[in-house]
Amino acid sequence: MKKEIRTIVYDKSLRIEAYRFEGIVQPFPNHFHEHYVIGFVEDGQRLLSCRNRDYTIGQGTIVLFNPGDNHSCTQSDDGTLDYRGLNISKETMLDLAEEVSDKRELPGFSENVIYDDEIICYLRPLHEMVMKGDSELGKEEILLFLVSDLIQNYGRPFINTVPECRQEIEKACIFMEQHFAERMNLNLICRQAGLSKSALLRAFTKSKGITPYRYLETIRINEAKKLLSNGVCPLDAAIRTGFSDQSHFTNYFTSFIGLTPGVYREIFLKNKAEESKKT
Repeated sequence: MKKEIRTIVYDKSLRIEAYRFEGIVQPFPNHFHEHYVIGFVEDGQRLLSCRNRDYTIGQGTIVLFNPGDNHSCTQSDDGTLDYRGLNISKETMLDLAEEVSDKRELPGFSENVIYDDEIICYLRPLHEMVMKGDSELGKEEILLFLVSDLIQNYGRPFINTVPECRQEIEKACIFMEQHFAERMNLNLICRQAGLSKSALLRAFTKSKGITPYRYLETIRINEAKKLLSNGVCPLDAAIRTGFSDQSHFTNYFTSFIGLTPGVYREIFLKNKAEESKKT
C-alpha cells in the first residue's frame, strides 16, 4: 500500500491555504467549510456526495465547494487518493473577485464537479508554487487568472447558491453558532427553533443536508482551526470549542481535516518562525 502523505502550506502573501494528500484511503464524513475549496484529483476514484447529489470522481476531476456546501467523500475502489486543493477564505475571495470583475461581491460556483483542462492548467502550477514557497510574482497572476476563469465560466452571485432556509432552522443555526462552546443538547436547540425533535431533525437535514449534531461539530472544528492557526495548543482549543475531551477533539478534527490538531498547529507555527527570520 502506498504510504500516506499529508501536507498543508499557508501562503501569507496570497492569503490562501494549499494542501496535498497522497495515498489516502481515509473517508471524510458529511461536513462543510466556511471557506471556498478548489481542488482536483490526480489519481484514484472516490464517491462524492455534495448538496445531496452523488458523483463519481477520478483523475482530472475538479471539485468546487462554496462556503456552506455540505459534502462527504469515500473510496470507491481498492486504490488510494492523490488530491490537491486550495482553501480560500471569504475575505480573500472578495478581494480577488473585485480585482478580476470590478465588483466587490462574493461569487458562487454554479457546479460542484467540473472537467476543465484550462482550469487545471492554472490550478496545478499555482498549487506547486505555493507548496514550494515560491515568492515569484507569477503565482499571483496565475491565481487571478484562475479566479477570473472560474467566475466567468461557473460563477453566479453567492447568495443564489445558498438554499432557502425556513425561519425555524435559521434560528437553530444562529443559536449553535453563538453557543458552540457550551454544552448542547437537542432539547435546547428545539426550544430555540420552536420545533419538536422529530420535526427539527427532518427539516434541518432537508434544508442543510446535514444533521444538527454534525452542523455543531463542523462549527466547532472551523473555530478550532482558527485557534490552532494562531498558536493555541490542542488541549486549549478543544476546551474553548466545546469538545468534551482532547481525545474526542483529536478524532473529530482528524476525520474532518485529514491532519491531527497538533500537526495543523505546527504548520502555522513553522510559517510564523520562517517569517520572523526574514524580518
